[in-house]
Amino acid sequence: MEIGKIPNSVLKEIILDKIKGSRKEILVRPKVGEDCCAVDFGDNVCVLSSDPITGAVNEVGRLAVHISCNDVASCGAEPLGLLVTILVPPQATEKELETVMAQICDTANSLNVDIIGGHTEVTSAVNRFVIITTAVGNVLKDKLVSTSGAQVGDDIIITKYAGIEGTAIIAHDKEAELEGKIESDVLERAKSYVNDISVVKEGILAGRFGVNSMHDITEGGVLGAIWEVTEASGKGAIVYSDRIPVRDETLQLCRIYSIDPLKLISSGCMIITCKNGSELIKELESNGVKAAVIGQITNSIEKRLVLKDGYKDISEPLSDELYKVVG
Repeated sequence: MEIGKIPNSVLKEIILDKIKGSRKEILVRPKVGEDCCAVDFGDNVCVLSSDPITGAVNEVGRLAVHISCNDVASCGAEPLGLLVTILVPPQATEKELETVMAQICDTANSLNVDIIGGHTEVTSAVNRFVIITTAVGNVLKDKLVSTSGAQVGDDIIITKYAGIEGTAIIAHDKEAELEGKIESDVLERAKSYVNDISVVKEGILAGRFGVNSMHDITEGGVLGAIWEVTEASGKGAIVYSDRIPVRDETLQLCRIYSIDPLKLISSGCMIITCKNGSELIKELESNGVKAAVIGQITNSIEKRLVLKDGYKDISEPLSDELYKVVG
């Protein structure tokens, strides 16, 4: 099997189709494209999401906090607490563990999220730090947003820039290799993108604004996220490549490694769909969050990316482009 997330077709057949549930309190269940579950607590809903960090060496503590909190925020919920499991390779030092834990605590504190439990152990089952986080959030029931809620005619909105997480990971993990291939100031800016991978602000803002669907852009990049939103919603999409914002630092790294920035892991960016995209963009940008309309949801099941010289189908995401560089 290829490194990375299991393909969605395999995930559905081998994993999801075997999961049966009957509890009426469970409002959102496992489904392709849905990164969270939601549990009914009366007027409020408890939203939970669990994820590992496996594709990075540096800044793993910071990334681990953001990835699960971003998923919870994609439901319009405010993340409140975090369960953290740290698997430490035998060759690691206590100093390295201390550094990872400092990253976790500093990042959680910056989001006003409490560390509420977890587990830590040294194991030969891993050859580098593996961190699994489970975020717990809270939202009013009538404000809960899912990936599968996209409606025909919705604008498709992206926040920030495509590929920023992958850019940061490559810049940190391949810094020595990149010397002489890229200007030092470009590399430093690329590394700084690790500070931009939270979508908690835009998730909460969009939830309050009222949108039909949200999805944090992780493995598979922008195109993978759009595929998952439309697949979960049973809709199609038309997306314009020249409207998708990509920073120059990302483009430079992608050219060096011959990878596609639109298929590169992109935590820090969110796909949002709603009827009045221009009004939502005004709300986001007035709060310091860059956003752009990049396409529309359609009533066809076809998913197309419009290029300067034609179009191509947006297909099921395979192994993320990141693994061609750091796998």
